Amino acid sequence: MAAARFCASAPQKQLVATLRKGRPVRVAVFGDSYGDGIWWGLQRQLPHAGFDVVKYSQPAIGFAAYKRFNVEAHTADQLGADPVDIAIVSFGANDAQNIITDDGKYAALLGDRWKAQIATRLDRFVALLRRHHAMVYWVGLPRMREARTDADIGAVNAFYAGEMARLDVPFIDTRPLAADKSGQYAAYLPDAKTGAPVLMRAGDGIHMSMPGYLLITKGLAARISDYVDATRAVDAPAAAPEVAR
Repeated sequence: MAAARFCASAPQKQLVATLRKGRPVRVAVFGDSYGDGIWWGLQRQLPHAGFDVVKYSQPAIGFAAYKRFNVEAHTADQLGADPVDIAIVSFGANDAQNIITDDGKYAALLGDRWKAQIATRLDRFVALLRRHHAMVYWVGLPRMREARTDADIGAVNAFYAGEMARLDVPFIDTRPLAADKSGQYAAYLPDAKTGAPVLMRAGDGIHMSMPGYLLITKGLAARISDYVDATRAVDAPAAAPEVAR
């Protein structure tokens, strides 16, 4: 049980049911274009035999522009009545902007009204995933190349980190993973085995390269695997008689 708590929390009933039935663990990835990259990284690092990594992410969406695209309604339509074992969420790259609240009022970026409205949307989104029985993780964003972009997206990222702490959602901080030794933006980082420089960021200074997405999801993939293994071990005594039948 201690291992399961370290990885996320006490074993989810949904995950226990999935493992007892011998089905692949369903990992659903939600987010914007960063979510696309995180899906790609996880899909390549989680064992294909034991996991079904499903992409629900979509570029150019977020929690700020609901008049154009309502993330909650779209996600509800995507999921239908299907259960989810583990939900991975990454938003923020498109959210550093002023918004119109649900009741039609203007809210300046990171002002009190903005924070209250975005917090409400986050509450509803996480609750939606939990109604599908998912264990939820949130993947934060790394540093950005341009100073203004880094400041704005970094502030949104920090706000989301605080909201996830309030909602008891594990927050994966990718900033130290994709930064140089001084904690700053780095387009290239040394390969863990050879030390040779590897391009980790896309040319826009915002997104990751494919090796970069592997880098920021490596620890998460291991954490998910550990959580599933710990849940399987904890539930083994209860599951054994069912398997015997």
